Amino acid sequence: MSNPAATLPLPPDAALRARPDAAATMTLVLAGLLAAAFYALFWREWRGNPDLSHAIFTPVLFVVLLHEARWRGPWRWLPASPGSAVACALTLVAGLALLAAGGLYAVALDWSNALVGFVLAVSLALLLLAALIGLAGERVRALPLNWPALAALALWPLSAPIPPGTYTRLTGSLQLWVTGVVLHALNLLGVPAIQNGNVITLAHATVGVEEACSGVRSLVACVVAAIFFSATLVRRPAARALLLVLAAPLAVGMNVVRSLTLTLLANAGTDITGAWHDWTGFAVLGVTAALLGGLALLLETRAPAAPPSAAPPADASVRRWFLPGGLALAAALVGVFVFNTHGPRADTSAAAAPDLDRILPALPAGWATRQTDLHRFAATLETEHLIQQDYVREASDGLVQITLYLAWWPAGAVPVSLVESHTPEACWPGSGWVQQPSASRTAALTVAGRALPPPTYLLFKDRDSFPQHTWFWHLNAGRPIQQINPLSPRDLLGLAWRHGFRTSGEQLFVRVSSNRPWEQIAAEPLLAEFFARLQPLGLTVTP
Repeated sequence: MSNPAATLPLPPDAALRARPDAAATMTLVLAGLLAAAFYALFWREWRGNPDLSHAIFTPVLFVVLLHEARWRGPWRWLPASPGSAVACALTLVAGLALLAAGGLYAVALDWSNALVGFVLAVSLALLLLAALIGLAGERVRALPLNWPALAALALWPLSAPIPPGTYTRLTGSLQLWVTGVVLHALNLLGVPAIQNGNVITLAHATVGVEEACSGVRSLVACVVAAIFFSATLVRRPAARALLLVLAAPLAVGMNVVRSLTLTLLANAGTDITGAWHDWTGFAVLGVTAALLGGLALLLETRAPAAPPSAAPPADASVRRWFLPGGLALAAALVGVFVFNTHGPRADTSAAAAPDLDRILPALPAGWATRQTDLHRFAATLETEHLIQQDYVREASDGLVQITLYLAWWPAGAVPVSLVESHTPEACWPGSGWVQQPSASRTAALTVAGRALPPPTYLLFKDRDSFPQHTWFWHLNAGRPIQQINPLSPRDLLGLAWRHGFRTSGEQLFVRVSSNRPWEQIAAEPLLAEFFARLQPLGLTVTP
């Protein structure tokens, strides 16, 4: 009869050096510092963004997975070959390049922007992968290159905000799909209902499948859970792959069950806002995680890991310092970008806000005016200093309408990205305006024979095809920022390259919109008066 102990893996101490050398120790320390910097940067985002609530546990899961990789194996080491060195170098360079790009995005958008967070998370994963390749070397043996270690690195990109363009397309598609499936289920159950976009109209209630109900939140959280369970509870590659493949469909399916349940409750007269909405969301996450964990236990056969072999002599060459040197450069880049983009603390009590009412032109002869109450948007825009006024008159060829809008924030009150996230192209489509194709996003404008700083130009039409030519400027610290497509990473990098480092100073958003093109309204005296009063705030005209 065989000895059962012979089938168990040997303790890894025989294959792991008792104490990593100086280069490996520095690599571990620098990798830990980079992960800690990312944690510090996104802690507030994780706490305030429901879509990233799972990320609060990322540091804990990261440490658990690294412990799993080091002490439970399998202990796979990379040979000391040119291929391993090249893979480490290329991964390190790619991580540094993305880190530099993320810093430039932060210059253009502020650190809170979703694109900045995603690029930095991928950069961190690549830098940690380079460190793992180095630490898993045959002559280092500080951390094996196995699935638990790779799973630990994958947690960071899944803990970052989804880039805005991708998030919008993903949530939009899921909203419509979930709405359609729920409507079909209602019809099968004999419940009369009709669909209008992502809204289901019932006999006595209307239910909208919002972004929070699209399933993105549970989708990402369940993928994280599947990765963790696959690394801690499952050993066989095929079982791990099956668990990962089933995570997304299971998350989306459970979200459909939640949406259908809430819709049936609304049809029965139950108020599904508040507690019902939130607790069903938590229940879906809990049940889905429990199902994934149970499936992982069913798939596990607990095949023993291969015993480690004796370690070859340590590498004493200078090349072993290449990796910690690259990570030190990454830490230095983080310090440079943080130091140069650190904005002043907001002191809104002492900030002298401009009198926006006095900037608007007095009522010209022949014009009628109406001021729109924008206080309902103050919480969203995080400012009380905003005003909009419409000017309308009848001309021989029809109606002439000009709308002037101003919003102001004191220095350091909000990040630049918040202002940029509420441009007309981001907000107007939700109120019925449809953006029209345009040959260019910029325009060369003159008023009273003098040139204005180049604005962003957009054209919208409503359901009745009423046009709105829209020109807007965003000023930071008294300097106009050239507006670009906020969904284009290339344009954002160009913006950072042109404007360089800056702190978040006083911000002013100026918008002019009209049903007429600029050449038909440029000579209006009210525009000349408006821009003349804006010159002290930085929107200057040139001869």
